[in-house]
Amino acid sequence: MADTVDLEGEQYQKHREAGEILAQVREETADRVEVGVTHLEIAEYAEDRIRELGGTPAFPVNISIDEEAAHATPAIDDEETFGEEMINLDIGVHIDGWLADTAITVDLSGHDDLAEAPEAALEAAIDLVEPGVETGEIGRAIEEAIDGYGYNPVVNLTGHGLGHWEQHTSPNIPNRAVDQGTTLEVGDVVALEPFATDGGGKVNEGSSEEIFSLQDDRSVRDRGAREALEQIKEEFRTLPFATRWLETARPEMALRRLKSRGVIHGYPVLKEDEGRLVSQKEHTVIVTEDGCEVTTASR
Repeated sequence: MADTVDLEGEQYQKHREAGEILAQVREETADRVEVGVTHLEIAEYAEDRIRELGGTPAFPVNISIDEEAAHATPAIDDEETFGEEMINLDIGVHIDGWLADTAITVDLSGHDDLAEAPEAALEAAIDLVEPGVETGEIGRAIEEAIDGYGYNPVVNLTGHGLGHWEQHTSPNIPNRAVDQGTTLEVGDVVALEPFATDGGGKVNEGSSEEIFSLQDDRSVRDRGAREALEQIKEEFRTLPFATRWLETARPEMALRRLKSRGVIHGYPVLKEDEGRLVSQKEHTVIVTEDGCEVTTASR
């Protein structure tokens, strides 16, 4: 983007509105996480609260436990409850397709330092953000902050840009030092997303999938699949959605049919390669003339 971009324009105001809603929902939701509460109760609380405040969930609330890093969300009628675990909440809001994205670790496992590491890394990253900085420099600050706590960053997960109806777009923001990165410009909207672990620092895909998104709009014969596809196109567009959001009678079957046709793709739960704990902290920022504006900061 050029430096003449209008940061008071409608799209940026909608990014800000999404961020303000999200900051409130993040804090309210985190306060409700405790041993014995169900994952589904927390996810539905956050998603309903977003709608009450005038936003729309940008993706299903991610509730990642212990070694899980991303893409975990409750299934239909899920009865799983929280224990003495490390819990990451990743929540998104959009206003007319303009997004904000945030995450927080709620630690019930007693690993305070690991929970604090990505928060310190996020603060270091935010301090660096301004026009002309390279994303590799931000990655170096993240890596050094997490290393200072004696942990490793998750190197195959990154922060990312936020586009219109696009949850992940350029530029990627690495969580480690890289030699070649992207130069930030005024008007860039990016989610800074450090992950820390007491493991080796890589995640792999598990077998479970509850989150999907539209990949290719093709015709399908099955009635349930057609109904699901119409809802996906009208309500979610290209943004991720959960099985439990679908209104068709047999959503799991409809999704299997759509996936087999290449209409949708799934997001397997990502887990730390060695089965170790993962913590996370995330804010969305707008790059301004002299630094950045954190849209998801607590008010």
